[in-house]
Amino acid sequence: MRVMIFGAGYSGKAIGRLLHDQGASVAGTTRSAEKGKGLEDAGIRPFLFDGTSLTDTLLAELAETTHLVQSIAPGSEGDPLIRLCGQAGIKVLMPKLEWIAYLSTVGVYGDHHGAWVNEDTELKPVSVRSVERVEAEQAWQVVAARAGLPLAILRLSGIYGPGRNTFMNLANGTARRLVKKDQVFNRIRVEDIASATAFLAAPRTPGIFNVTDDLPSPPQDVVTEAARLMSMEAPPEQPFETADLTPMARSFYGENKRVSNAKIKALGFNFQYPNYHMSLVDLLGSGSWNQKA
Repeated sequence: MRVMIFGAGYSGKAIGRLLHDQGASVAGTTRSAEKGKGLEDAGIRPFLFDGTSLTDTLLAELAETTHLVQSIAPGSEGDPLIRLCGQAGIKVLMPKLEWIAYLSTVGVYGDHHGAWVNEDTELKPVSVRSVERVEAEQAWQVVAARAGLPLAILRLSGIYGPGRNTFMNLANGTARRLVKKDQVFNRIRVEDIASATAFLAAPRTPGIFNVTDDLPSPPQDVVTEAARLMSMEAPPEQPFETADLTPMARSFYGENKRVSNAKIKALGFNFQYPNYHMSLVDLLGSGSWNQKA
């Protein structure tokens, strides 16, 4: 397996590290040479990619790629990699390609007033970024169909893990307990994103899969539990309606749903961190909560 990860950031690096540990040859892109060392430490060969053009060295690597993971968010002009493929198609860039994974978001479902959603639920994106994600999902489905390639779309919920979690927010004083009536969110530990991707990559499994935990919960409950585990006083509760929030932060609360992960579990995948209770205990107990992401 020869893997290329476009956008080897927090999730992409975790995916690359696990696939490398499983014996795959892994490469990944980054926008800055400074981040290349971090990728190398994770077993990922770094390539610079500015989102607009492909270098000769990157093109040479793509010519040998068998498994593609696309983790770069789309913009107003669509998915950057699809744009670079042009009319020629992805097989011209990657003639040996056998499988594609596209990392999307549960934001594509939009607001369902707290009801359960699954992969067959109607997509009702609310924010501009979620609309762009739906368009990117559809574009990748067209690309894969034209090339006759299996495509896995992984819809991810709120990502956290070592170096990015509620303990970090409590420690640096940025944790908040915002309360909005009946609001719940799903979340997903970054290591489970990596495991799910590897699980689907080996047999080149196609389909759309929610990669999320088992326990959609009010966000303030997670802060309360983390503070309890750290033996700290939790920050005071704040009504969402009067809280000082950025437009992006406020927009997250405009979507309320419970996301089911039953489909990928039915294939035999087991989440290592199925709820935030056991995950927080692990992060704190292992000391990984404040490790560099």
